[in-house]
Amino acid sequence: MDMLTRLSTLTAELLQKTWPEAQGLPNAEELRGLIAVPPNPEMGDYAFPCFRLAKALRMGPPVIAQKLAAAWPHGETARAEALNGYLNFFLNRGNFAAETLQAVLAAGDRYGAGTEGEGKTICLDYSSINIAKRFHIGHLSTTMIGNSLRRIYDFLGYRTVSINHLGDWGTQFGKMVYAYKRWGDRETVEKGGVDEMTRLYVRFGQEAEKDPSLEDEGRLWFKKIEDGDPEALEIFHWFKEVTLADAARVYDLLGVSFDSYAGESFYHDKTGAVVDELREKGLLVQSEGAWVVDLSEDNMPPCLILKKDGATIYATRDLAAAKYRQDTYHFDKCLYVVAYQQDLHFRQIFRVLEKMGYPWAKDCVHVSFGMVSFGGEALATRKGNVVLLDDLLREAVEKALAIINEKSPELENKEEVARQVGIGAVVYMDLSNNRIKDIDFSWSRALNFDGETGPYVQYTHARCCSLLRKAAEAGLAAEPDYTSLTDDESQALLRLMGRFPDVIREAAEKYEPSMITRAVTDIAQAYNKFYYEHRILDGEPAEAAARVALTEAARNVIRVGLSLIGIEAPERM
Repeated sequence: MDMLTRLSTLTAELLQKTWPEAQGLPNAEELRGLIAVPPNPEMGDYAFPCFRLAKALRMGPPVIAQKLAAAWPHGETARAEALNGYLNFFLNRGNFAAETLQAVLAAGDRYGAGTEGEGKTICLDYSSINIAKRFHIGHLSTTMIGNSLRRIYDFLGYRTVSINHLGDWGTQFGKMVYAYKRWGDRETVEKGGVDEMTRLYVRFGQEAEKDPSLEDEGRLWFKKIEDGDPEALEIFHWFKEVTLADAARVYDLLGVSFDSYAGESFYHDKTGAVVDELREKGLLVQSEGAWVVDLSEDNMPPCLILKKDGATIYATRDLAAAKYRQDTYHFDKCLYVVAYQQDLHFRQIFRVLEKMGYPWAKDCVHVSFGMVSFGGEALATRKGNVVLLDDLLREAVEKALAIINEKSPELENKEEVARQVGIGAVVYMDLSNNRIKDIDFSWSRALNFDGETGPYVQYTHARCCSLLRKAAEAGLAAEPDYTSLTDDESQALLRLMGRFPDVIREAAEKYEPSMITRAVTDIAQAYNKFYYEHRILDGEPAEAAARVALTEAARNVIRVGLSLIGIEAPERM
């Protein structure tokens, strides 16, 4: 329990004990939102404004504060004083340091973990790359937000199912099969991979402009895929294998994996049952030859289910996917980590599921995020300015290696550290702001070792590791004197670490990994301030031991935080 939670709980208990008959008193959770850090440290470590209680207790806030201060029985936690209607808390800093450090060090790499998710399942749909297309920077946010959320929920004891809902259905695949059969060969595609498949698709478009009848050939081959033609399916599945092998290199660099690659094609034979159910429940209506679900009462356009030619679309397959996931995994939540442009689509899908009578529709959540640009330029495939993700990651590693060669030329494992730092810089930049905000990627910001960046946090972790190695070499074995950690720098760091478990839960509740990024950055900054203000290994052995314990705790929490957002923590930099 972090200190803010403890103080709010103890204050709520004291309110009930002091005024047992009073109505409308805030509970611990409400009090937690009212207790704040005073602007002036001389006024205490925390303060509770008693103005909120005046109406319920029918007395002035100064009187309430004085009564609470006089009755406050928890001196081992904090001293309470009344001042101008505020109940100011002055922590017992020695006890606070001891409790916090003992909790962090006992938990180790499980600090902040929980069991609240036991028996609950969360499906996460993220990344969702397209077959026969390269993995570009536009896929970075969905991939890393989804990966971080999965790690967070795993850490809290949930069973997670990570799903890469592949874009692997549509007429374009018929066109690609035709282009391959006419102008391609297996050896060239095996060697060229996705780039060669893209070249064939582009050639099909060029040739179709001269001979429009090729469009019919493309549709014919997609019909063969739909009908299960052995040759068409063999080529189609091979294209998927080549694409996934290409993507696997990027996923390996990012430390991302999936439990399922069931994409749109997987649900093709399951859409018929959805259409039949919609029709049986009287939800399908005809509109200009197509079949839709009317959502006018929800102030939304109709949800298209079947096109005029009877073909299904994304919505049909997403409905089938939602039903399949519930039937197969019995999820408590199903998260769709998809850009905000698809907001209307998911609102329609979830509403249709509700109208179908599924109570679990309320457990489907669109986790939206903003767009990514590079150097101020938005990414758009049709404009030809896509930044391929493997190129971006490779360049990040190269730039990180150049910096390391300059700053730490004697480092033994420079290539490995450069990989950790370069990849970490990209991931950190993607997860550093609220996910709904647009991101303008910048090398100068991402690889800065001095700002609020991945390399800065990683370097702080390495600094902690270095100091711990020196402490071990010095044979420091005294019992820590926690009363030596009552200074403002130590206490600020301790408060941040004490609150870290709550941050994890808040990030899970709000689907917001950036909360963890922010928290771990704050901890790194607080540790560095402590580091610069105090000579950690000097002084009395018991004092040094306490500062080393604080360093070890900071190291542990930073490592946990980085892991939860998908970043490695080098021990030497």
